[in-house]
Amino acid sequence: MDKKIKDEEMKKELTEIVQVEEGVSITSKEEKLLAKTELGKKVSRGEITDINYILDNGYVIMESGIVETLIPNLQNDLLLIGRAKGKFGGGKRRIFRQTQKKTKEGNKPRFATLAIVGNKQGIIGMGYGKSKETVPAREKAIRNAKFNIFKIRRGCGSWECGCGEPHSLPFTIEGKCGSSIIKLIPAPKGTGLKVDKEIAKILDLAGIKDVWSKTFGQSRTKINLIKAVEDALKQLMKTKLQEVHYQRLSVAEGPTEKEKVQQKEEEGKQPEVKEVSKYEKRKRVTKRRK
Repeated sequence: MDKKIKDEEMKKELTEIVQVEEGVSITSKEEKLLAKTELGKKVSRGEITDINYILDNGYVIMESGIVETLIPNLQNDLLLIGRAKGKFGGGKRRIFRQTQKKTKEGNKPRFATLAIVGNKQGIIGMGYGKSKETVPAREKAIRNAKFNIFKIRRGCGSWECGCGEPHSLPFTIEGKCGSSIIKLIPAPKGTGLKVDKEIAKILDLAGIKDVWSKTFGQSRTKINLIKAVEDALKQLMKTKLQEVHYQRLSVAEGPTEKEKVQQKEEEGKQPEVKEVSKYEKRKRVTKRRK
């Protein structure tokens, strides 16, 4: 048995050496993980280079590597949906929502998290993760958020503003989940995000800078309110628009030309390395000693 195992290992090593000499690229672990589904294989080959092609045709994303390769400037954040234990209900808000199951053996806690991902250029995704520990729950939430990404339309739909830049919403939208109802209204430039802090995180990653809002029902349940925002944002792509509306409301699907130029400049820039003088080094050493 040992001889067979050794022979197989030797064969693998020889094949790898031959591939390197012939110029054949050996797939790494990340590339193997990416090439599980047909969609992932197309992305790894370079047949699909744009995320809009996947979202417009309605393909189901089953691998987080697809999103990571096609959207390099993707950012993620966790929403405060839980609350730490405190006296008289005054606990501090936190990322994890803890629930417990009473058994004969004792209490079995579980942790839930809600994550969002976006590129601040019209693409946003939300994901829910639950596990017995905090770290796996967070990873699940971020992974599920990458699976559930969708496009939105941005524009300048406020009658008080005519700047022609997609800084707000093109029209009023409304979403509902349970008894939580939220209405997002386009606002003029410079207004800011006049919404709840957690909803402001979602709109910021989506690329919306100015908006007004109205909430109805039980808005203190954060998860239902966040799902209502997701429902409202999805309606931006469902409504049919004509070419006149695109020009009048300055509607943008995806990054604008200015954002593309800024992104290229940021990619081309190299981080500046500041030289520390001897005097500053001595100051730091003396502070550490104190």
